[in-house]
Amino acid sequence: MSSVLDQRPAPPVGERRPEAPRRRTRLLALPEARWALAALVLFLLALPVYLLGGPEWLWGVLFAATYITGGWEPGWEGLKALKDKTLDVDLLMVAAALGAAAIGQVLDGALLIVIFATSGALEAIATARTADSVRGLLDLAPTTATRLLPDGSEETVDAASLGIGDTILVRPGERVGADGQVLDGASDVDQATITGEPLPVAKRAGDEVFAGTANGTGALRVRVERDPSDSVIARIVKMVEEASETKAPTQLFIEKIEQRYSIGMVLATLAVFVVPLAFGDELRSALLRAMTFMIVASPCAVVLSTMPPLLSAIANAGRRGVLAKSAVVMERLGQVDLVALDKTGTLTEGTPRVTDIRPLPAIGLDQNALLTLAAAAEHPSEHPLARAVVDAAREKGLTLPEATDFSSTPGRGVAADVDGHTIQVGSPSRLLTDTPTAHQKAVAELEDNGRTAVAVLRDGQVVGILGIADRLRPDAAATVAALTELNGRAPVLLTGDNERAALRLAAEVGITDVRAGLLPQDKVAAVKAWEAEGRRVLVVGDGVNDAPALAAAHSGIAMGKAGSDLALETADAVVVRDELATIPSIIQLSRTARRLVIQNLAIAGTFITVLVAWDLIGTLPLPLGVAGHEGSTVIVGLNGLRLLREAAWPRLTEDTA
Repeated sequence: MSSVLDQRPAPPVGERRPEAPRRRTRLLALPEARWALAALVLFLLALPVYLLGGPEWLWGVLFAATYITGGWEPGWEGLKALKDKTLDVDLLMVAAALGAAAIGQVLDGALLIVIFATSGALEAIATARTADSVRGLLDLAPTTATRLLPDGSEETVDAASLGIGDTILVRPGERVGADGQVLDGASDVDQATITGEPLPVAKRAGDEVFAGTANGTGALRVRVERDPSDSVIARIVKMVEEASETKAPTQLFIEKIEQRYSIGMVLATLAVFVVPLAFGDELRSALLRAMTFMIVASPCAVVLSTMPPLLSAIANAGRRGVLAKSAVVMERLGQVDLVALDKTGTLTEGTPRVTDIRPLPAIGLDQNALLTLAAAAEHPSEHPLARAVVDAAREKGLTLPEATDFSSTPGRGVAADVDGHTIQVGSPSRLLTDTPTAHQKAVAELEDNGRTAVAVLRDGQVVGILGIADRLRPDAAATVAALTELNGRAPVLLTGDNERAALRLAAEVGITDVRAGLLPQDKVAAVKAWEAEGRRVLVVGDGVNDAPALAAAHSGIAMGKAGSDLALETADAVVVRDELATIPSIIQLSRTARRLVIQNLAIAGTFITVLVAWDLIGTLPLPLGVAGHEGSTVIVGLNGLRLLREAAWPRLTEDTA
């Protein structure tokens, strides 16, 4: 084995860890950018010729080419929309430019076309950057991997062709080719791109690794556990792209009134043109004022106010392993004012762990010796409690002797011969029929603390008691504190577990409102009661029994790593890596996105109001109106993209803790 794992030296000490490759769309790969650039170049060529009194045919041809290159695409799209009985704002902008040219304002019309084309190009670039930030996750996973064959030889294959059960070799400095479990080797793996952890995580046999994470100085043999198309990275990309195709209620409302607004704007433009003519104004002056009015009253900035912040928030959350399934979800998450948390698999890890090792003093065994005997006997068993005992021994690095004559009795426990002794591990109520008072006290004490007691016997004599429990997640208390600070009240615990265990866990994390012993319908009833009081409830869970409450709540988040398929399907968002700390962060990010939407609408509304008033009351120069209108569109677009920055992700639990 070592000959396979030691074929390449580790990187020199101090060498920088490999960074994730960046996938960026080239600017000129976007047709909007190419046409906008062509229009700008032609305009800059025509401008000095026009201003210096050059040949009319020359600047006329150059300006005409500017109109065509910058206006043909939005004009064509507008005509297609008009065919479907939809009035497109882009078509109105092109019409305004042509109208300006018709009354001799060729320069002003060309300027409108150039600025409008540039604004469209910036919007396309911003959209591409948002998509790049999500699709770039795919670049984290290497395109090839080293697969180990049964005879010990190697072959280089496409990472996409790997199948579940394949074994791959990850050398020092390489990226892991697939989600899987470490079979052999030890190394520090940089998981920052998936989990956000700032430091590399130690990995050894039995640990999980993820495609795209960077291996450190050791070599690893990894068994592929997920198809490449179902890796954590692939799931993030797929779900975020699906979410990006949806529209938030605010955006849907804007689009609903956009048509009425556009029709009203056209009628108002006609009025601005006709009324001054009726009172003796000149045709050229009235038409110029009407064209300026149509430009500055256009709702381009309003339409662009909503989606960039929400899509940027979805992309940022996706990079952190939180998958919001739609823009609707991202908008609704920030509205919650009450959080209901499940216990098992949500606040706790959902897998039993050995918490107490109590050897009997009179026997002469220490904790490691007691755990070794129990783990050796439990090793062949597939029972969850047996796996917990074996995992505890592995974590301590204990060497397990071979067990023979293994037998398992449901409800009682297991028995096996270990080092010449008969070892029994199982239920105290079944194995300790004549238990002395001291043993009863130890068992009762563990059970009172919410533990499952396991007795260990050697040749029929009790040698110790083990305590097993579902361990609280490390960030549970900090998450509860952050949610309390966000909503002004502590979360509620909804669980089907017994009240004693629920109260003990709630006290550890700072929850005072506990609803225990609930069936799925009871959880739904609690959610509906809160909703009837006007609360907007967020339910966080992982199991099949949580799915009805997830569906009934204002919003639902599922823990993705161990969550049931039904819960994952029902929830509005998924925490892929089961990191509770991301829940208050995604709520705060949603609220930030909502604030940016309001900011954008205020900016757009202010620009439109001021420019329209200026045009109607005074005389607004067409170039200034164009600059103000398109400038507001660019401002709101860039403002929304601020949430793509790494710094935009809130770290509430770190501050609270």
